[in-house]
Amino acid sequence: MAGTAGPVVLITGASSGIGEAVAERFAADAERRWRLVLAGRDETRLGEVARRTGGLALPGDLDGRAGVEDLAGRASEAAGGRVDVLVAAAGIGWAGPFTRTPPELVERLVSVNLTGVVQLVRLLVPGMVERGRGRVVLVSSMAGCVGVANEAVYAATKGGLLAFGESLRYELAGTRVGVTSVVPGAVDTPFFTRRGVPYHRTRPRPVPVGRLAELLWEAVVRGRDEVYAPPWLTVPARIRGAAPGLFRAMAKRFG
Repeated sequence: MAGTAGPVVLITGASSGIGEAVAERFAADAERRWRLVLAGRDETRLGEVARRTGGLALPGDLDGRAGVEDLAGRASEAAGGRVDVLVAAAGIGWAGPFTRTPPELVERLVSVNLTGVVQLVRLLVPGMVERGRGRVVLVSSMAGCVGVANEAVYAATKGGLLAFGESLRYELAGTRVGVTSVVPGAVDTPFFTRRGVPYHRTRPRPVPVGRLAELLWEAVVRGRDEVYAPPWLTVPARIRGAAPGLFRAMAKRFG
């Protein structure tokens, strides 16, 4: 692992997409000299990202408590018993009518996107509290704020992450351990291809993944609780909260 004195950041989903871009952004922060611990399912790609960023590759899957516990143990051991920042970027998607969603896929979506994240946070946060420093970064989605047709289960998992982050933020008040919720819209990554349905909307245009990584990194170093990407997404989120009937009417009309 590159460096010996910097803070430790564990990034899940680091073999591609958002996680890979986040790893590259933290590696570029020469001032803080982050020590990167990178988790992902694709061992080959993860190794390439680790070599490029100077991080330590820990291949594994967050689908199931045993895998989560194994990752937490290996990450803590590799980092000298501490993880200062957790960036939970791993996630999977699926698009299609809820009534046609395979039951095994429902379980995997919930396990990887929500349960696995909650379990990993449960294992790492006590150490952060004990050391008096740390930050948990939960990569959610705009789908979790407003709901999206034909992505009901995915939206439910991301909405669960938002509620979990908000609740955890209250519990950790006064501990010097922060929680950042990242709420992106569509992001220019292989995510849509892997879920089986390409992104087809003309607007909003997908956010460059490097831009999202920059916003996430800024949120960590500045201690922000919430970040939307692009920032204008706060507008529909607020409309949804203040006038849900109006928002639903607009969503049905404009998509």
